Amino acid sequence: MTRRCGFVAILGAPNAGKSTLLNRLLGTKLSIVTPKAQTTRRRVLGILIEGETQMILVDTPGIFAPRRKLDRAMIGAAWTGAGDADLVAALIDGERGIDEDTQRVLDGLAAHKPRAVAVLNKVDLVAKETLLPLAQRLHETGLFSAVMMISALTGDGVEDLKRLLAASMPESPWLYPEDQLTDLSERLIAAEITRERLFLELRQELPYASMVETDLWREQKDGSVRIEQTIHVERDSQKPIVLGKGGRQIKRIGELARAEMERFLGRRVHLFLFVRVSEGWAEDRARYADMGLDYES
Repeated sequence: MTRRCGFVAILGAPNAGKSTLLNRLLGTKLSIVTPKAQTTRRRVLGILIEGETQMILVDTPGIFAPRRKLDRAMIGAAWTGAGDADLVAALIDGERGIDEDTQRVLDGLAAHKPRAVAVLNKVDLVAKETLLPLAQRLHETGLFSAVMMISALTGDGVEDLKRLLAASMPESPWLYPEDQLTDLSERLIAAEITRERLFLELRQELPYASMVETDLWREQKDGSVRIEQTIHVERDSQKPIVLGKGGRQIKRIGELARAEMERFLGRRVHLFLFVRVSEGWAEDRARYADMGLDYES
């Protein structure tokens, strides 16, 4: 049989469910998921095989109205991912409908004109009499070759979407080995796991001005790994928030992140977390390169 291979960019407004969909398609957790919008900063690439087709799925940062340089770089990365893809899966939140951020996505698609399908998500939460007119509106834009209805959370409709994406890929040799899940290094994935725990545990207490770096990755003789990470915050007042009273907060974050890393890596992890005040890290050109973002965006 003829092999196919191509790139699918998952594009959408913040919190439309892009990372949840990527994880559902892959059958494993790769991209971090939190209730907080704009969690995804870097391009996250997952490799999915469906029959004789290899799809490289790109989870892009959400499209929203930028306020900071980091915001502009994240949005630039999303549209670059869309432009480089063989197909764009535009994820639309069925609960929110075509709100301001979703309209921004539609306007961008109209300007860039990529091959695209609309993926109406969260259909488990919305009545059909609401969904059908919304699907019709998306179809009438003329931007999409198909409109699919799914729930990334429950998996409803995802197998049909997977088959549609696979059929849309060009004939091509596979680009990655059959058993490879992502192009992200384990060091980067470990940093993302800790950043997810920060978002989930601190909720609104800690602003977006935080990042995590894996400073040390040391293989141990017993097969375990020692990981040392630094949590960077922008102001002195933010450091106690991460540490918590008597260091209890960072201890809890570390315990939960370590457990998640052990599940992902399939081995024992010794995790050590440090907090550092790094004023202006969000304006540091080198850090943008580390995140795969364009500083000049």
